[in-house]
Amino acid sequence: MNGKVYLTPTFNLKINVINTSDIKSNKKERLKMTKKSATPGIKKVQRVQTGVRLEKRLLKVLKGLAEYHDLTLGDLLEGIVLYSFEGKVPFSEENLERIKDLKKIYDLDLTSEDSHKLTES
Repeated sequence: MNGKVYLTPTFNLKINVINTSDIKSNKKERLKMTKKSATPGIKKVQRVQTGVRLEKRLLKVLKGLAEYHDLTLGDLLEGIVLYSFEGKVPFSEENLERIKDLKKIYDLDLTSEDSHKLTES
């Protein structure tokens, strides 16, 4: 293998190996690939790494839901927040059932009534 090898973790704890020698070095070819992958309506954003702390079981439910939908945790959270900012319900009935199941699995008994009333143990 020529080129560098990068290991990129995914949320299901698998490691993807990317061999940079597989990427064409031809500038025109890269430009064509970029143009083909451009999707109408997609907005480019700048994401930042955060150090947000969440309740442990709540995080497990969120990760489970993200994995079920084959999303990253960040993509799931962005969607929830964007829907909420517009006063829209972020979850379908099917997703609410999935969340209910995940809450049982991870023994999450917190509700919206507990919001802003949590303390560290």
